[in-house]
Amino acid sequence: MSRKLYVGNLPYETGETELQGLFAQAGTVESVTVMRDMATGRARGFAFVEMSTDEDAQKAIGQFNEYQLGGRSLTVNEARPKPAYSGGYGAGESRRRRSEPRW
Repeated sequence: MSRKLYVGNLPYETGETELQGLFAQAGTVESVTVMRDMATGRARGFAFVEMSTDEDAQKAIGQFNEYQLGGRSLTVNEARPKPAYSGGYGAGESRRRRSEPRW
C-alpha cells in the first residue's frame, strides 16, 4: 500500500525530478507532484510524494522533515485528505430573491 506525503516549504525552483531523486534515498518513490499556480505555472512551494510502502514513508518523514534544501527547512508529514467543503460560491441555495424584469 502506497503512502502519500506532504512536502512543504519547498524552494520555488524545485522540480519533480529533483524531489524524486531526493526521496529515492529513503525508498521507492511511486510519484511526485509539485503543485503549481494555474495561471503562471510557477511552483507554489509544496508538493506531494507518494512512497511505495508505509516503511519507506516513515523513513522519508524521519530523514527529510527539517531537511535543508535550497536554504529552506522542509516540512514533511503524512498528507491529510482534502476536506469536503459544504459552502462557497455557487453552492447551495441562493440568498438573493429573483425579481421580475422591469419593462
